[in-house]
Amino acid sequence: MLVFGLGFTASRIAAALQARGWVVEATGSAGDLDFADGSAVREALTRASHVLSSVPPEADGDPVLDRYGPDLTQSWLGYLSSTGVYGDTGGAWVDESALIGGGRRSARAACDQRWHQRGARVFRLPGIYGPGRSALDRVRDGRAQRIAVPGQVFSRVHVDDIVTGVIGALEAPAGVYNLSDDLPSSQNRVIEEACALLGRSPPPLQTLEQADLSPMAQGFYAENRRIANGKAKRVLGWQPAYPDYRAGLRALL
Repeated sequence: MLVFGLGFTASRIAAALQARGWVVEATGSAGDLDFADGSAVREALTRASHVLSSVPPEADGDPVLDRYGPDLTQSWLGYLSSTGVYGDTGGAWVDESALIGGGRRSARAACDQRWHQRGARVFRLPGIYGPGRSALDRVRDGRAQRIAVPGQVFSRVHVDDIVTGVIGALEAPAGVYNLSDDLPSSQNRVIEEACALLGRSPPPLQTLEQADLSPMAQGFYAENRRIANGKAKRVLGWQPAYPDYRAGLRALL
């Protein structure tokens, strides 16, 4: 496996593959290849039977496809995308058959579509949490907020459930797969659960204006959707080990 972008999620995928006897090469700060070293990357591509990209889009395109697209001759390609490509559904459930590109993640949607057209396994991921990156850490660090946005929910997924989804897709057909937990819920409920587990009082409820969020965080609260994961369960035989935020947070604690 050649991994483009050995970040938080891809590094755990790589470790799981190595534990199964795979050889993994990767670009990124934690990888062994320099993305800009075209000669070394193309040589690694000749050795790879599988390629996975977790590199985010740039304003003018997809860095991996734009630089190495002609060299991607492998029959198995994978791409870590985002459920943000679905945009706002007003809280309704959304599956892989829905149109994409109408939300704030237009660049991501364009890259998602390009990888799909190349015959990749496209994994659309909601909010990712895991060791060192969860509501527990935000509560401990004093960064947790509860914001009054009635009816707003979102889906999330434990990073280790992404790992099992990708591994399940190694022998599965190309296509799009939502990897998400079974219980979409508000951010406030997740923070409240983390506070309860840590024995702390929840932070005060704030309005969006009082919270003084970054433009990116404001965009997050502007969208409201529930992600359906039935296809991954049917086709990949995938079952999340952490089907809701309560199970995930308890395991992390």
